[in-house]
Amino acid sequence: MSEVPVEPPRAGDEVSTLVGELERVRRVIAWKCGGLGAEGMRVTVGASTMTLAGLLRHLTLVEHDVFRRRLDGSALGPPWDGIDWDDDPDWEWRSALDEDPGALRAQWREAVAESRVRLARALDQGGLDQPCRGIATEEGESPALRRVVVDLIEEYARHAGHADLLREAVDGLVGEDAPREGIDV
Repeated sequence: MSEVPVEPPRAGDEVSTLVGELERVRRVIAWKCGGLGAEGMRVTVGASTMTLAGLLRHLTLVEHDVFRRRLDGSALGPPWDGIDWDDDPDWEWRSALDEDPGALRAQWREAVAESRVRLARALDQGGLDQPCRGIATEEGESPALRRVVVDLIEEYARHAGHADLLREAVDGLVGEDAPREGIDV
């Protein structure tokens, strides 16, 4: 996984297809959240309070949750471990409104870079069939890495749809796939 794919291969194996799709939806998020200042990152649509700023912070948390906590039981680390989630369950969405957009994008990119390393290491050590040691059902069963990666793709895809609506409301940018060049993830 030394070169980050732009999209899944047309006829690849399971790992390259899943990783390629994950990278594709990450690129869509980067594209939809790219180049905006604070005002654009805070735009809402309709009755929703969702913003692109909150979406980026949320996906940063999701990257850490999946590839730290769920994968091997590692601690989430700062700032996540200092949040009283019972008192403020929407902290990542709310707190992002006060954050510099460049800092939000950088934090997300750093989380993605760490996740790539952790995923590559996990794939090298046990492949998609290995159980994720950080989570389990009440019966003690842990999902396979394959399931966790598929769940992450679904999370990104759902939020890519939200990002489509939000970005269109900001400046009319529309489109399904990010340009092949000029997108930094």
